[in-house]
Amino acid sequence: MFMYLPCEIYKILKNLTCVESLYSLKKVLELELLETVRRELINGYSKKRHPFRYFTLATVNNGKPRQRTVVLRKLLPDFSVLIYTDQRSQKINDISKNPKVSALFYHPKKLLQLRIDATAEIITDSVQLNNYWQNIPENSRKDYITVKAPGSDISHPDHVDYDSETNYFTAIRLIPNTIEYLQLQRPNHLRIRFENNGNAWHSQFLVP
Repeated sequence: MFMYLPCEIYKILKNLTCVESLYSLKKVLELELLETVRRELINGYSKKRHPFRYFTLATVNNGKPRQRTVVLRKLLPDFSVLIYTDQRSQKINDISKNPKVSALFYHPKKLLQLRIDATAEIITDSVQLNNYWQNIPENSRKDYITVKAPGSDISHPDHVDYDSETNYFTAIRLIPNTIEYLQLQRPNHLRIRFENNGNAWHSQFLVP
């Protein structure tokens, strides 16, 4: 890593003082890591079998955590994560009462973990929702047209009824407050926290 190179090299390359050189290269590394976050999240929905396609979303219900696996649908320019769900699902109920959520992504081959603490926003704009709905394959739409709400009791796995005339589709935008990047590697693991202050991302390296 850059911190192990002689300070004289930075002076030559950057024509700066030692402290300025270290600070400049530190900022470059921070920007590179944030770009890695963006790239991996985009790959999560654009590349088949990328491990970020499915991630764990945690909400809070009556003071207790609830987790479930959801599908990454899109990354928006502000790093917001888009997911789809049924309007009657438990996560909608949880978010309506407490919009603070946490998302966990893990890449087993790269040994890379991302944790995003976010504020969830249930999208209600009908035009926007219709655009998303039109892009869902026909055979996948049945996930949002069951007669009974998700989690309802049934007598047999095959006893699920559908209503093709009605859908309960909605989308949720996860607006990030912090993103923690953890790269497991030798000789030293790498951990950094990015915090959204509204106008820019503030970063801080952490003990792994």
